[in-house]
Amino acid sequence: MIDRRTLKGTIAADLFRYGGKRTSFPLLYALFGPHPGFTYTYAWRHASAYPKRSLRGFFWHLLVRHLMYRYGFQIPPGTLIGKGLYIGHFGTVVVNGRSKIGENCNIAHSITIGQVNRGKLVGYPTIGNRVWIGTGAVIVGNIHIGNDVLIAPNAYVNCNIPDHSLVIGNPGQITPRDNATDGYVCHVLDS
Repeated sequence: MIDRRTLKGTIAADLFRYGGKRTSFPLLYALFGPHPGFTYTYAWRHASAYPKRSLRGFFWHLLVRHLMYRYGFQIPPGTLIGKGLYIGHFGTVVVNGRSKIGENCNIAHSITIGQVNRGKLVGYPTIGNRVWIGTGAVIVGNIHIGNDVLIAPNAYVNCNIPDHSLVIGNPGQITPRDNATDGYVCHVLDS
């Protein structure tokens, strides 16, 4: 569950990722703004902050469920995702609820972050900070993706990825690269 005391700052960091936007009324931007990714993230953050059986929790969970069908995002409330989440386009986004995603990460459409049910990789991915995940990427298993990693479109990742790397292809080929996400992960709100 998200800490309600930090909810306002987390939402401000999420909104800033969408072109450096700042507002005192993020609800209005979520309702009337042009970014379905922020609309979903705003509702999802609130659903994650309140117990499902409370009145507020029930409302936010119901809204998240509606937006899930409307936009195609499937990120269960309570999934551990750091501030500064950016979902670029509406379309299929599937994230396992036990996965962990760090701060200032970009998620494109048609991606899957999922579990492996058997073999040596049984479990869920842990994704670091400043990670860019391209269209059609699949990240599965009990693996760790480091910080400052760019996962190219249509990459299949089922192994650990070190910090400052570029991952391309199926199976994913790892190439070390300093500042791998420069120009891709933009508009980061400093703490």
